[in-house]
Amino acid sequence: MKRHIEKARWGSKAMLSGWQRLALSLVVLLALVSSEALAEETKTTAPTDSGTKHGSLSELGAKLSDPTSDVWALFTEFDMTFNRGDLSDDDYKTGTDMIFQPIMPFHLTKDLKLLTRPTVPIIFSTPVPTGLKPDGTAKFDYKGGLGDISLPLMFSPVPKPGQSFSFGFGATFQFPTHTSTELGSKTWEAGPAAVVTHKTKKTITALFGQYWWSYSEYGNNAAGEDTPSTSHGSILPVFFYNLPDAWQIGLSPTITYNDKATSGNKWNVPIGPTVAKMTKIGKLPVKFQLGIEYAVVRQDDFGPEWLIKLNIIPVIKSLQKKPFF
Repeated sequence: MKRHIEKARWGSKAMLSGWQRLALSLVVLLALVSSEALAEETKTTAPTDSGTKHGSLSELGAKLSDPTSDVWALFTEFDMTFNRGDLSDDDYKTGTDMIFQPIMPFHLTKDLKLLTRPTVPIIFSTPVPTGLKPDGTAKFDYKGGLGDISLPLMFSPVPKPGQSFSFGFGATFQFPTHTSTELGSKTWEAGPAAVVTHKTKKTITALFGQYWWSYSEYGNNAAGEDTPSTSHGSILPVFFYNLPDAWQIGLSPTITYNDKATSGNKWNVPIGPTVAKMTKIGKLPVKFQLGIEYAVVRQDDFGPEWLIKLNIIPVIKSLQKKPFF
């Protein structure tokens, strides 16, 4: 499904494809680089009983749930979806994909930072309708590759110590980087992005929204016609409750909306629990999250109904030494 932060959630029965090997190699390489950087940093930063330079593991885990925090990390999500609708005669079509999202907050000044987290969808395979049968259902093929990359850029005031609320706003962009026409749109897109967060000692609540409109195209479709304009967005509500020993429980579903879709196919609204644990692998802080979601509203024709997601989020050393200005 073309997602947002529209996540790409697609399906496959293949084992390790070329895209899977590429995705896993990317995560392993970046984790090794991060581990080496953090090992060097640990020698001159926090004492061992504080867990990390960002505080205890519990505090670091909570910060990773806050979209406006200063923590640099490699958000990596592996999804398995169960999709169905009228086109599949309500039969499930399963799918897998990976979402890679480097979290990189840059301090522009001591009072202002730039929040950015490019989203790179790597689709292992997605069920694609290839034509209608006489009974109104569709034949399905499976496609895999790279989806459209999105890039939010939001300005966020640096919160004062003890401040509960933080926020950011700016622009978001989506680029036609897909390797197959079924995995994206032939348009360049842009729109607004905003995030607001509220923190207490026990909870983190956030709302992160993005919306895109097409402003340019890079070619005609297969029929030689102009590429249709696009208008779609996503909302990411986040809520986590902090438990002892760096555990958390909460939710973080991605709600999507497509204004150009027909009636009954505009919304996908999942909801479900996520359990998270912050730990260390050697000297590398890593957060693991496991969640299951059910779409209480989904596309009538065909869309994801169930999702199982695994997040692996290694923390990395910031590449920025001091504010730019």
